[in-house]
Amino acid sequence: MGVYPDIVVEAKNLVKSYNGIPAVKGINFVIRARECVGFLGPNGAGKSTTVKMIYCFLPITAGELYVLGLDARRHQRSIKSQVGVVAQEDNLDPELTVKENLLLYASYFDLPGRVAQQRAEELMNFIDLKDKASTPVEELSGGMKRRLAIARALLNNPKLLILDEPTTGLDPEARRLIWEKLCQLKERGVTLLLTTHYMEEAAYLCDRILIMDEGQILAEGSPGELVNKYIGKEVIELAPVQEAQAEKLVAALASKVLGYQLVGETLFLYSNNGRSIWQDISGRHRYLRHQILRPATLEDVFLKLTGRGLTK
Repeated sequence: MGVYPDIVVEAKNLVKSYNGIPAVKGINFVIRARECVGFLGPNGAGKSTTVKMIYCFLPITAGELYVLGLDARRHQRSIKSQVGVVAQEDNLDPELTVKENLLLYASYFDLPGRVAQQRAEELMNFIDLKDKASTPVEELSGGMKRRLAIARALLNNPKLLILDEPTTGLDPEARRLIWEKLCQLKERGVTLLLTTHYMEEAAYLCDRILIMDEGQILAEGSPGELVNKYIGKEVIELAPVQEAQAEKLVAALASKVLGYQLVGETLFLYSNNGRSIWQDISGRHRYLRHQILRPATLEDVFLKLTGRGLTK
């Protein structure tokens, strides 16, 4: 364990319990250098707990965890010095300016004054906040604060950058700016690990996704692999549909349907030939007020695997 140079994180039978109740239930995974890996799942899935063990914020209960070749049980200080973390909570110092926040954080890593000044200037340029250097953090927009949090996490030139829900609460434009910066970091060779609720974010950024629910990893693969494996190319949504009607519809379309799911009164049909199914049903079932043919998505994968969506 932990001896391969291209492996940044390696977990084996990793467990985290609170008062005897397991939040992470013996999971196994590997994160390789220069990958962007996403942990996807609803609240309570165990994804934030998992990443907090990786950056040594939480001790592991059982199993093995190696980060940058170091045992997370014994080398927490060394791991923390080589990892950057953008926490879900806003933990910037609101009364300090943008630059003061960076310089204060640099002092935690014992960076010499000249080096800290240089790194702060470079990172303010990178995140497009150079013109806000003297602005107190409390006056920044939500998107600017998140960019500053990313810059702060990069001060120690981390080999692994961990981002826990990096764009929650941001508007679409601010979210896109964050994505652009994360893609640039990936191009520079930084290994990225993120948790997210946003399907589009995971599909845009991640080379590989681990879908978690109830403390377990349900599926793993690239966004495209997961969609193709569990859903197919297209999804048809039909509503309102009762259980008896769903059974009849699926039976009639059995040769063209890869799978289906009835959630409430909405029937989801999975297929690689959605247009053929659409032609069979379109206009023939007048009681259906909702009929949509669309490309399959990661949310469809999660819905099929867990029976619930990924929204908060």
